[in-house]
Amino acid sequence: MKSLHHGRIQMAVVSSPLSEAVQRAAGQALQGALVDLIDLSLTAKQAHWNVTGRTFKTVHEHLDEVVATVREASDSVAERAMMIGVHPDGRVRTVADGTVLAELPPGAVPEDKAVSSITEALAVVIARFRDRIAATEDEPVTQDLLIGITAELEKHHWMFAVQR
Repeated sequence: MKSLHHGRIQMAVVSSPLSEAVQRAAGQALQGALVDLIDLSLTAKQAHWNVTGRTFKTVHEHLDEVVATVREASDSVAERAMMIGVHPDGRVRTVADGTVLAELPPGAVPEDKAVSSITEALAVVIARFRDRIAATEDEPVTQDLLIGITAELEKHHWMFAVQR
């Protein structure tokens, strides 16, 4: 299968019912979402491994719930990209180059810092997802996927935000 490069996304030559412009816009939204989800997953897992404090168990377990949600969402996003003829790129370099999330410090992460950091990371990703929802108005299937993921992220954000 041949591939075409358009900006930061790599489009496959496949039979797609979408116009090239809609395919490209949806592909860019999905690629950005994939990078954000992988980054959020790694950030939450880093906090999970290193959280300390009196509410360790609760925060530790909730961080794993976030990781599970985000990893499932990243798989759905990558599969949707392939469905519309766009190769997803979840390589380490791509994620590192595209990150917008604040990096956690090395070592122990006190529970209040873990809660605050993940609340902020979720807020950043949610805002970016809302922009992608608007950008995919001409592709309702992709938009619906992004809306569903945003709802799940907002639920986790709420549950962490009330702990601050």
